[in-house]
Amino acid sequence: MALAPDVASSTDPATLTEDGAHVNAPGLQYFVFALFFIFGGITSLNDVILPKLKELFTLNYTEAMLVQFCFFTAYLMIGIPGAELVKRIGYMRGAVAGLLIMMAGCLLFIPASQTATYGIFLGALFILASGVVIVQVVTNPLISLLGPQKTVHSRLTFAQAFNSLGTTIFPRVGSALILGGLAGVSAAELSGSELAAYRTAESAAIVSTYLGLAAALAVIALVVWINRNKLPHDAAAMQGTALTSFTRYLIGIVPIALGGWLVIRGNEIPGIILLIVGPAIWLWGNSLLGRARFSYGAACIFLYVGAEVAIGSLIVNYLMQESVLGLTERAAGDMIFLYWGGALVGRIIGSLVLRYASPGLVLTGVALGAIALVLFSTSTTGTAAGYSLLAVGLMNSIMFPTIFSLACEKLGMKAADGSGIINIAIFGGAVIPLLTGMLADASGSLGTALILPIICYAIIAGFGIFARKPAVA
Repeated sequence: MALAPDVASSTDPATLTEDGAHVNAPGLQYFVFALFFIFGGITSLNDVILPKLKELFTLNYTEAMLVQFCFFTAYLMIGIPGAELVKRIGYMRGAVAGLLIMMAGCLLFIPASQTATYGIFLGALFILASGVVIVQVVTNPLISLLGPQKTVHSRLTFAQAFNSLGTTIFPRVGSALILGGLAGVSAAELSGSELAAYRTAESAAIVSTYLGLAAALAVIALVVWINRNKLPHDAAAMQGTALTSFTRYLIGIVPIALGGWLVIRGNEIPGIILLIVGPAIWLWGNSLLGRARFSYGAACIFLYVGAEVAIGSLIVNYLMQESVLGLTERAAGDMIFLYWGGALVGRIIGSLVLRYASPGLVLTGVALGAIALVLFSTSTTGTAAGYSLLAVGLMNSIMFPTIFSLACEKLGMKAADGSGIINIAIFGGAVIPLLTGMLADASGSLGTALILPIICYAIIAGFGIFARKPAVA
């Protein structure tokens, strides 16, 4: 999926150092590219681990979507303190802190597997995502520092390509390592000690995958730590006004924590309402929300991330249906890469199209294309149904950067605040998939549940038309 801009803002990378000069550390940028690749891949691995945990713990769709809920709730809870941490200790040490937290999340899969406890898996995913959020606060400005100002946009675009590459490769590898299982055996057929042994044995594949990731993260953290003193004033660009006060943050985190607890306990609707109260407290009175163009765009980021994650989360189970492709869990998992690979191809094509066409109208076009593909998929069967849903990834490709650029156009000195608010809006990846899972359980149909992503895309299409003309400063 697309990366959030950091809360410091990368819209004006020339200000990232006090004198405007770049840092001469050419080898370091390759490890930053590796960061983009790894946390893009880690995010897409949720689409593989979700159906696995659903089967192991005999979950319904709402319960299974807690995987995405716990992962993306980290964007809501950790984004602001993560930015403050980086301000205090700098980009390089901040990156190391984020990497170590990611490692801790990966290592927590060990007790989760040994105890066969779904709650510990969810906790591990939240901690892993918390590290991802902190690293994302660092990466855009850090890659901006590591080269001349005149090539900063091309470097950022190139780095984003590594993120897309990660989301394409990781699901294919993860499917081979994680999905599948003992032939002719499922958790639903077992009980007692046999069920506990089955869950422990089957989740061992998940542990092996995330231990490999932990090892890779350790290597990158070591390299960044060795180079930590190459950016002596590396957080100078982040010393601006905070998005919200510390007091407001503490007040807002209370309903968020309570809401998260309610969701996990099965009280989804009141929990989601409380979760939304938190950022409302943080951002109350922010002048940017009075700008219709920006507030509409931020809402569309929430909806876009939610729709993209919801579809990706359901792909394996959708393709396993007899009315679609009737695949095994492993075979369906192998096809996730087509969804994310479509986004990679679409970004390449989209970067060319957007040079000559109105970004707003292009956004409307791809949103309507996504709606058409989902409707076609749910109204037909067989190969056409399966591949048309996978093709939605192609439509998703340019939505995030286009919505972001249209929403933040001519924000001027408010660009950093705009970037921070949009970072919070990525929390849509927690809410929309959860609601989609609830629809699937209530209706007994994955096709019916996809109505919610369709609504999301329809609102996004409207934003493209709304923002088709240049913004007024």
